[in-house]
Amino acid sequence: MADFQRIVVVSTRASIADVDRVRAGLGSTAVVLTAPTAEAKRVVQGLGRAPVPEVVLAPVSYPDADRGHRLDAVVRRHAVADRFRDVVVVADPATVVLLLRALAPDQLAEGGPVTEVGLPRGPRPVPLGPAAAGGVALAGVAGVVGLVVPVWLLPALVVAAGLVLLGVPGRRHLGYALLIATGVAAIVTLLAIAGSDRFPGAW
Repeated sequence: MADFQRIVVVSTRASIADVDRVRAGLGSTAVVLTAPTAEAKRVVQGLGRAPVPEVVLAPVSYPDADRGHRLDAVVRRHAVADRFRDVVVVADPATVVLLLRALAPDQLAEGGPVTEVGLPRGPRPVPLGPAAAGGVALAGVAGVVGLVVPVWLLPALVVAAGLVLLGVPGRRHLGYALLIATGVAAIVTLLAIAGSDRFPGAW
């Protein structure tokens, strides 16, 4: 199931309250692209993030025909570098209009100084290696805890947590990882039981 990478386009006319709202909603890995102007610097300082200046975002008096495509290209380049981070773009109102027309022509602009659009992306990949290692560890912990509580209790809790995370956008990969870990734990436990039955003196 596809989801969307958030692109936040902020006009240099944004108020302090607008900037504060943007800052409060940003993820920890967000990147801020900015025009190299004093007006953009004011907004970026309010966001509290290290800026990435892009000359193409600077205002121009007479934009050429492909300016919108160049704006779109520079934003997508930064977005593709990490599809799971927010991208903030700070520019003058005229540049913002051209960027939005090229970047997301099918999404309605909000009309204010801050506009959010989404670029389609695939789901975050499931960390198979850590999930498998976690499954082995889960089998060991469940075996030890099983001396005190039912051996199925800990895996059941992990499965429940995984099912909950499947319903949380942006956390589905963790839900799948927990379910995979539980499956690996079950296989490891069955192999251990089979081994102990075959070689009773080995355990």
